[in-house]
Amino acid sequence: MAKILYFASLVDKLGTSSEEAALSADVVDVRTLLAWLRTRKGNREIALTDDKVRVTVNRQFAAPETRIDDSVEIAVVPTGAG
Repeated sequence: MAKILYFASLVDKLGTSSEEAALSADVVDVRTLLAWLRTRKGNREIALTDDKVRVTVNRQFAAPETRIDDSVEIAVVPTGAG
C-alpha cells in the first residue's frame, strides 16, 4: 500500500490530508500516478491536474517520468496559492 500525503489547499479540496491505496499496476511513474488519482472519488479531476500540483517522491520534487512504487513516500502539493 502506498501512503499519499496531500498539503495546503488540497486538504480542503479533497477532504483528507492522506490516504493509503494499492496502486494500480498501470501506475509506474508520477505522470501515471496523477492520471490514476484523478479517476478516484471526489473532485480530484480538477484539483489534481498536472499544471496545478507538484509531486514529491521521498521528499524530493519529482519529474513526471520519475518511477514510483508502493515503497516510496508520495506527497502532492499545489503549485501556487492552491
